[in-house]
Amino acid sequence: MDAGEKAERKKLDAAELGAIAHLYRGEVYRSTIWRTRLDTTTNWAVVTLGIALSISYSSPAASPLPLILVGILIIFFLMQEARRYRYFNVWRARCRWLETHFYAPMLHDGDLHMEEGWQKTLAEDYWAPRYHVSLWVAIGRRIRRNYFWILLIQTAAYLGKLLVHPEPLTYASQLAERAAIGPISGSYVLAMGGLYCVAWGAATVLSWRSDSARAGRRRERTGMG
Repeated sequence: MDAGEKAERKKLDAAELGAIAHLYRGEVYRSTIWRTRLDTTTNWAVVTLGIALSISYSSPAASPLPLILVGILIIFFLMQEARRYRYFNVWRARCRWLETHFYAPMLHDGDLHMEEGWQKTLAEDYWAPRYHVSLWVAIGRRIRRNYFWILLIQTAAYLGKLLVHPEPLTYASQLAERAAIGPISGSYVLAMGGLYCVAWGAATVLSWRSDSARAGRRRERTGMG
């Protein structure tokens, strides 16, 4: 088969172009649905944190425990959102791939550049579907986008509660005394809180470094994922 025959085989007819257009519409729809689901879990995290804040700050004698317990729900929502983000990222990447390799070249110069093999990459993604990012990268991305502020407010509110209620802190040792939960030492509670913050901070940094390394290795900035 000579070069002319290969070029002829790479052309798309009207029916095939229409099928790709419908495929793009379907991917946009799925991307939109999963994007809405991401917003839902973020809203749940915000609402539960708001409830915990209202309970803990309802009076000077109120316990700061709800601000600790809400952390369990925030972890659950964050993990759920990271899982949903991995699905959303698949549909989003396919849409972006079609936009940059199908629609943009067609609008720019009327040439789909089929010789670049972009359609093969897309076909392989349909033949063997896979996540484009790891769970930890997804967690880090969601923290960087939304949950950084939720976690920051939770941490600041908890420390603020210990500092001002039932009365302003007068000496440092009171902080550990107020942080105690029943038989659990306040020092242990504060240490676990510090570990909680460090763990999410580490996930954020590792995710950011992974994304930076991925961008550095990628020849084209239009790669999927």
